[in-house]
Amino acid sequence: MLDVRRLRLLRELARRGTIAAVAEALAFSPSAVSQQLAVLEREAGLALLERTGRSVRLTPAGQNLVRHAEAVLERLEEAAADLAEARSGLAGALRIGAFPTATRAIVPAALVALARRHPGLEPMVSETDPAAVAHALRAGDLDVALVHEYDFVPAPPEPGLAAEPLYREAMYLATPAPAAPATPVPAPAVAPASAAEPAAPGPAPDQGSVLRAHAGSPWITATPGTLCHAMTVRACQAAGFTPRVRHQVDEFATVLALVAAGQGVAVVPQLGIPDHGAPAVVLTRLLMERRTRVAFRSGAAAHPAVAAFGAALRAAVPPELATAETPGGTQLPDPAPSVYVR
Repeated sequence: MLDVRRLRLLRELARRGTIAAVAEALAFSPSAVSQQLAVLEREAGLALLERTGRSVRLTPAGQNLVRHAEAVLERLEEAAADLAEARSGLAGALRIGAFPTATRAIVPAALVALARRHPGLEPMVSETDPAAVAHALRAGDLDVALVHEYDFVPAPPEPGLAAEPLYREAMYLATPAPAAPATPVPAPAVAPASAAEPAAPGPAPDQGSVLRAHAGSPWITATPGTLCHAMTVRACQAAGFTPRVRHQVDEFATVLALVAAGQGVAVVPQLGIPDHGAPAVVLTRLLMERRTRVAFRSGAAAHPAVAAFGAALRAAVPPELATAETPGGTQLPDPAPSVYVR
């Protein structure tokens, strides 16, 4: 009989690539992981791994067993959900991962609603970058998480995980506001347009031209390795240049403060803008968006605690955020003009 815990180790090896990475993720020693995989090979009766020096890779039999392991682990999640449903009332820990803007803007209201309906449940929130969520869910460190993706950084398919759409938000280019003139400057005289030839507004600039206008500016991005950093770099590259990064900051409120101080320009999401606005910053709507989803292990969608938290999240989403999903990433029509906030 194959041991489920060892199957989980094999699946993690298939995802992470090295025994050392599996050991670090699951808080084992590398030797312990190697020993357990060797036992799994004896249980299977054939080689599951090919070892060459310090490297290791799965054999065809090992890859096939990983596919079966995914199905087994999904059924176990479904079984756990059925057992939880049979109990009277929700209780125990619910480990939640969320990125900072969602932690601030969405999660608190959801936790209030969750506590009101299920006082025995103990939600435990950990700020987790979406790039690290998949491993944390598969390792059992998280039960449910908020993840996001951008038009230029689509989320890759993650075996063993499932996700449901929650909301989407607009993206803005933040630039320093122009300094006010020391003395009033009279506007130049402009002849009125004739009735026969009314003045018509020009077409809104496309996203590429908006970004290219700041190709020579210093840029403020998130730290490398995050989706937010990749989004800014790829959006600029799609516009025809590579941004010259001066500052690397993950908190959007700090990013906007640096922009206001004239330290550079940045791309920020709608929820990254404080409710009171961003003083001395110009915000220009871009033709891109960020989409947020609720992620969990495959088979866990029906788990009462996961479902209850998902319902609380949906009720907590601000009404100004769109909830419809558009396949492949949407380009929002008619961007709003620049907004100058003092």
